[in-house]
Formats: sequence, structure tokens, C-alpha cells
Amino acid sequence: MKISERSLVLYKTQAAVVTGLSGDKIDIETPGGSKKVREKDVELLHIGPVKNLDSVLRSKVPEADLTEAFLFFQGESPALQDIIELVWGACPAEQWWPIWQYLSASFEFVCKSPESPVSTRTPDEVQTLKNRSRAKEMEETERAAFLARLKEVQNGKRETLDADDFRYLQEVEAFALGKTDKSKILKDSGIAEDQASAHDIMLKTGYWKTHFNPWPARHGCSLKSASVPVSAPDDSKERLDLTALDSWAIDNEWSSDPDDAVSIEGDILWVHVADPAATVVPDSSADKEARSRGSTLYVPEGASRMLHEDSLGFYALGLTETSRALSFRIRFTETGAIEEASIHRTLVKVTRLTYRQATERKDESGLAPLFAIARRNIERRNAAGAVQIDLPEVHYSVKMPDEGEPIVSIEPVAEEEAADMVREMMLLAGEAAARFAFKNKIPFQYVSQEAPEIPKDLPEGLAGEYRKRRGMRSRKVGTIPADHAGLGLGMYSQVTSPLRRYGDLVSHQQLHLFLDKKPLMDTDDMLTRIAAGDSAARECTLAERESNMHWTLVRLSQNPQWTGTAVVVEKNGPQAVIMIPELAREARINLRDDAPLNSTLAVRAGNIHLSSQSVTFIPVED
Repeated sequence: MKISERSLVLYKTQAAVVTGLSGDKIDIETPGGSKKVREKDVELLHIGPVKNLDSVLRSKVPEADLTEAFLFFQGESPALQDIIELVWGACPAEQWWPIWQYLSASFEFVCKSPESPVSTRTPDEVQTLKNRSRAKEMEETERAAFLARLKEVQNGKRETLDADDFRYLQEVEAFALGKTDKSKILKDSGIAEDQASAHDIMLKTGYWKTHFNPWPARHGCSLKSASVPVSAPDDSKERLDLTALDSWAIDNEWSSDPDDAVSIEGDILWVHVADPAATVVPDSSADKEARSRGSTLYVPEGASRMLHEDSLGFYALGLTETSRALSFRIRFTETGAIEEASIHRTLVKVTRLTYRQATERKDESGLAPLFAIARRNIERRNAAGAVQIDLPEVHYSVKMPDEGEPIVSIEPVAEEEAADMVREMMLLAGEAAARFAFKNKIPFQYVSQEAPEIPKDLPEGLAGEYRKRRGMRSRKVGTIPADHAGLGLGMYSQVTSPLRRYGDLVSHQQLHLFLDKKPLMDTDDMLTRIAAGDSAARECTLAERESNMHWTLVRLSQNPQWTGTAVVVEKNGPQAVIMIPELAREARINLRDDAPLNSTLAVRAGNIHLSSQSVTFIPVED
């Protein structure tokens, strides 16, 4: 049959009515409006005539049982008209559209085109489809009931979910951890589709324990150390034997990956740095995994290392009787500036000390010259405009007992002169490496920083330190040396943590290539590698910062009676910024009475929300 005006056709699987014929084009009315199409773009459903499209769309399927037709046509391929006549008899043209939909959705028949024969399924196939449909309906009913219960939990009308409901929450958890960017369950239940809401649901339902820390996962950071083993050291390469020198690896009490040490030889300063680049070569499997991580992740639960745990036994300083190092030999001018710097593969014998132990022994002959060099370097840098910022620091640690709540420790980091000394040694090594690379035309990573914006009328005390930090500019990484104004150095590079920072590892790889007289990485290659590592390292930094805040809030939640001392460090009318030294936290607060900068007040914590990482610090009334 040929299509004529008022015929009922299918256009892109939807009902349409022919309203005109003009040449090789057909005018049709569709639910989306009038269109002009080719005849081959439509399929004839009924020759018509039909009144209009609205009458077609409003038509209903007369009730019918397909069993008789299914048995009658079993094994055959009837025409659509044959089935309709057997089941419904004579039908108005308008009803062919809902009947077509009904048959297309049936278990018994397979309808591909109204102009093609209809296939019949076997009884077994029909039963299988019916079973699936019943199971799907049951699942949809159960899911709808779950969504209602979930919304009640979110609104505080219900304390918990049913035991079987947790299977649905796996999708919400994936969203809460940043593994997916959508949550259909949250959307369908009318709950805000954001990570804070998902986190809140995880806590309210008990799917996560209160102390569960999702922040590393959200930033793509693993809580496990690198899985790719580091190759064992190749001791066939000659190393300068410096084991006769007293070498000191000085760090915090909780440090477990010592990667730098210092020693003195007459008027020569040696800074020894762990040497994983000896076997972690560019584009090796271990190098690629380190690049994807960017840095070692330090969270209160522990360290997730950029390199495999085996790297510590091979290259950390002071964990074995002798250690392999890449050492920076530095000679000074009379004013304390670097006169000469060279770099060597070495063997060293390292003694480990804590900052406290080193401070207590600072007047001993092996350590006193190091402290003297550090004091002189501080003076040199300060004269060049270096900015020293002294803000409170704390150390976080968490112990997870087999039962009960985690034990969160937030301890102030004591100010030790040895910490200042080690910092100066590392700065000298970074400056020496930069000067060595520049002198030898080695494509290298240089770190710079523009001059800070610090007002002349800087307040005293903690308020002044806070203001200095606010005035600092972001660091920049490039392959052309430039001033690092914050440090007071004309050129600088980070090279003292290749076990912990990927950029440092790349710098060491370049220095190894130079020492071996092999082709160097070019400038673009260096920047590409360092940029990839820096991108991943930024995520680690965010994960560490948010993890520390998480455990701060957990501890405050565990101790609702906590009060602490806050210092006013900035004011803007009645609103002030306070610093809480024992937490190393700052917050905004409204003050009733005028309070000068550096004044103190007692505060307590309220409105603690782990999901949004928010807390309100409230003045404690006398």
C-alpha cells in the first residue's frame, strides 16, 4: 500500500500523521512539530485516514489476552494486520499506534517494523522474559522503598536503614570517594548530588564509621606505598668513600625515611642526600609510578611512599651501617657565600639524631661547626631580604585500636635550633645544586619566588607572622634561574628529598646523567616530567591538609568539653581572624568587645561537620 494523506506512519519510532504529499517529499505532523521528510524516512503503520495526531496519541489499547494469538501463530511469522484482526478485530486506524506499542513491548512477539513479518518467541523464551520482568519490578519496588527510607534518614525522621539497604550505598560511596562524578541514588532520592551530602549519608547510615577519612581517595591518593619494586643498587659504580667523616641525619622523632645528612670536613660542608636515582632511572616502571604519585603522602594514619618500601633499605640514610648518597661538597667565601660546589656519588656512615638530641649536643666538636654555618647563612639570607615566618606547628598521629574510637594525637612541634640548622643545610644544598647546574649548562629545575608584599607597619607577635604569610607569593618552577625572594637566594633548586618528592628525583636523575657523561634530558623533557609530578603532588598536599582537618574535627568531636586559647591575628571591625596555636588552625570569629591584635581569648568548638569540614569557634564567656 502506498502512503497517502492522513496515513499513520512511524517516524524515528514515533507516531506521525501524513499531512501532505509534494513530489518526493512528505509533510508529516509529529509530537515535535511539522516536518518535511523523504518517503524512505517513514514506515507505514496504517493507510488511514486518521483524524489528526492528537487523536492517535490519545487512543488506548483495548484490553486483550495475547495467549490465543501466541499459540495460534507459534512457529509462524504473521503480518501485523493478522495479529490485530485475530486479537482485536476491526480497529480504528488511530488505535494501531497504541497496539503497535503494546505488541512491541510484549513477551510473545518480536516486532521490528510494521511493514515486516512479526516473529513469535518460544514458550521458554516467554517464560524467561516474564521472570526477568517480575524480578525487575520487584527490584524497582524495593529500590523505591529504599530511597524513601534513605530520605527519612537524611531528614532525621529515621535513625538507620534496613540491613539489606547497604547494597545500594556502594554507588553513593563511590561518588563520595570521587570515583564517579554522579550518583543516581542521591538524585532519585532528592538529596543534593554533591560529595558533602554523600559523605553525610555515609555517616548517618553508619556505612562509614565517624572517623573514616575519605580525603586521600577523593584526590586520587593511595594509602598504600608504591607497588613497583626499586632495583637493588649497582655497586659496580665507584663511590667516594666518606665513611671516616661523622655524618648526621637529623630529623623529627617520628621520621622513618631519613633522606639527608650533613658532615663537616675542615672548611668543607658536605650535604649527603639519599640516592634512589642511582637505579630509579627515567621512564623505568618505578619512575613512572613515582611520577603518578608526585610525592610521598603523609597523613596522620601513616605514610604512603612515592617509591616502594624497599627503597628505604637501599637508600635511606642511617638505616644500615653504610649508606649510598649523592653528596654536595660546598666551600664558602669569608662572607659565607658559596664559593665552589661539586657533586659526588659517595658512601657515608650516618648517625641518626632527633632535633632535640642534636640541639642538646650542638656544642660538641662534630656538630658545633654546622650550627655556626647555619647561623651565618641565616644572617646572609636575611641581609638579602629573606622572610622568616614563625607560626605554630603541630604533629598529627592516629592510633587505631581493635575496638573503640581512634586515638587522635595533636602535639605541638617544639622549636629546636637543630631544626633551623638542618633547614639551612638543605637550603645550601639547593643553592649549590642550582649553581652547579647553571655553571655546567645542565638543563635543570629552578625554584623562584617574587618579592612578597609585606607592609612596613608590620604588627608584632603572631599577628605579624600571620600577615607575613599572607604577603607571600606562590613559588614558580622553571628551567631559567631567578631570585627566590622569600629565601633571599639568587638561585635555588630543591634536591634534598628524592625519596619524598618527584621533582627532586628528576633533578637527581639529571645529575646522574651528567656524572656519567650521558645525554641529558632536554629542557622540555625536564619540564614535562616535573609538571606531571607537581600536578600529582598538589593533590597530595590537598589530601594531607584535608586529612589533618578531618582528624582535628574527629578529636574535637570526641572531646565536646574542649576549650583552647586563641590569638587575634587580624581584625576587620567586629570580625576577627584568630589563630589557635595548639591546633595550628585559624578561623574567623565575631567579637563582642574590642580586642587588640595578639590579645588572647578562650574558645570552644561547635557546629562540627565532618562532611563539609566546618567548625565554629565560639568565645567562652567568663
